Amino acid sequence: MCDLVARTGRHQQRYEAGCRLVAGCIPYRYRKSIDCTSDTDEKIVEVLMINSTSGSGLLFPKGGWENDETVEAAAVREAIEEAGVKGDLKDLLGHYDFKSKTHQDEFCPEGLCKAAMFALLVREELESWPEQSIRQRSWLTIPEAVESCRYPWMRDALVDGFLKWHAVNSEEAFD
Repeated sequence: MCDLVARTGRHQQRYEAGCRLVAGCIPYRYRKSIDCTSDTDEKIVEVLMINSTSGSGLLFPKGGWENDETVEAAAVREAIEEAGVKGDLKDLLGHYDFKSKTHQDEFCPEGLCKAAMFALLVREELESWPEQSIRQRSWLTIPEAVESCRYPWMRDALVDGFLKWHAVNSEEAFD
């Protein structure tokens, strides 16, 4: 049984200039390559994606940034609630604008959102988590994730944010 409970409601939601503020992350890990033709221990980076509850395609965990938390805390919370993972929050990958069809309200009638996306090095996969009954998680290689990404803005966060960041910051592999 999961002791954690997902936050619900909009009463603590942050807004700025007509946009709902969102926090999320690209959870990642390293695994050793199983290439038998090589003597080197090549590391493969994988990212964790979750299913959408409103259609096909996969997503990275993200959700509303609330008034009683930092943007970093919101990103960590969303990773636990939606994907059931904990880890080390690394750098901010960037801010990504998108339009939500499902989250239009009186503060944001157009559904405009701005997401702060972070890299999260996964250290633990929880056996139970708040949204496990509605979410399935999948570890994917980068090419698989690019292909499976439901939203263009998340694909941009992966390619223009995470991949560029990782090219410079991959020294923690297997530490």
